[in-house]
Amino acid sequence: MLGTSTDRIGTPSGQAFYATFSKNLRRETGLPIAPYAGAAYGTYEHRLRPVGGVNVFLTQKSSILIPYNGVNVNPLLIFSQDRHALSLILVKGRHPGMSYSITF
Repeated sequence: MLGTSTDRIGTPSGQAFYATFSKNLRRETGLPIAPYAGAAYGTYEHRLRPVGGVNVFLTQKSSILIPYNGVNVNPLLIFSQDRHALSLILVKGRHPGMSYSITF
């Protein structure tokens, strides 16, 4: 995947450009996991960072995502239903937050 977004959580400004590779390994391993790895360039610090993580599927509608943004780990618990998703996050592993999204 190639993409762009705001720079990582906690930076006051900046944009990030990233490339990642991911693979759902359920069929190969029997485990409900999908790891990813890649790199991100952030304009806040003007440097390239390694990124990666793993998505662990709990049920058909919930998962735990453990992403590493090159500096911090920000785990998420994600609940989804059709086009809706509620995510609970622990920023830097200790500051709680949440988001709600609708896809279209």
